[in-house]
Amino acid sequence: MSPIAETILFVFGLVAAGYLSGLLGYLKVEVGDAVAEFAVSVALPLLLFRTMLGADFHGAAPWALWACYFTAVIVTWTAGQLMTTRVFGRDAKAGVVGGVTAAFSNLVLLGIPFMLGVYGQEGFEILSLLVSVHLPTMIAASIVMFEWASRSDGEGRSLGELGRTFLRRMFTNPLIIGILLGLAFRALGFTLPALAVRLVDSLANVAGPIALFAMGLSLRKYGVGRNVPAGTALSALKLLLMPAVVLGMAWLLDLPPMTAKVAIAAAALPAGVNSYLIAMQFGTGQALASNAMTIGTAAAVGSTAMWLAIAQMVFG
Repeated sequence: MSPIAETILFVFGLVAAGYLSGLLGYLKVEVGDAVAEFAVSVALPLLLFRTMLGADFHGAAPWALWACYFTAVIVTWTAGQLMTTRVFGRDAKAGVVGGVTAAFSNLVLLGIPFMLGVYGQEGFEILSLLVSVHLPTMIAASIVMFEWASRSDGEGRSLGELGRTFLRRMFTNPLIIGILLGLAFRALGFTLPALAVRLVDSLANVAGPIALFAMGLSLRKYGVGRNVPAGTALSALKLLLMPAVVLGMAWLLDLPPMTAKVAIAAAALPAGVNSYLIAMQFGTGQALASNAMTIGTAAAVGSTAMWLAIAQMVFG
């Protein structure tokens, strides 16, 4: 078995272990919420803090990387939104949920341990360049698009309220705080004492396995409900269209090989819980997001292997 294939099976094996622990009743699904909260609020922010503090981003081509990735986001979001409204007959608000679900990669709970396993620290550092802008961009876009859909229905909020909502969500998000603190420490030339380094390392090093197990347990909670055809179609856009667009853009913009491969792998990841949480906040499309997340995660075992192989053939 190749190292990449073994890594893919290892990563999704941890997800499957979490799912089975809930399916068989070994752990209550509520445990998944607590474990995921620890991963997202403590372990992963410290991992991002440590990365921002000591990473070498030289040669990662952030502007080209962002242009490549977010072009694919726009294309896939548009396709998902139009499919939800035109093909499946949902309203404009559910269309926004369909769009964000089709384009919102699970870069944190799944992406971070996945990239560390496949491409090592270099790949993770490149992924961190995406993580640093991905969440703020996707949250801002979802707020703006949902506001547009609300106004078309005669509802809507003021621009000031929208701005306050966005800033509150961004600057209370542990992942964003971890990134900003790491960048601030780096810019100011601060170094951590040995004891602090050991404490950070001890928590950051368990972030990946815990995040994957918690994700699997959460899939048991959300499961597959109504609107299975729509959820399946959105997951197909996420797993097939988005990485295809990134591959084309990476070739067109002549990204460095490692940067291109990380971008394609990131785009090939399934939707995560953030799309479901956005649907919950908006009060519509919860089944769309839940189905796409669950079906997409199961299908990604094969599709990510395919895209990794294609990226390797194209970029070496």
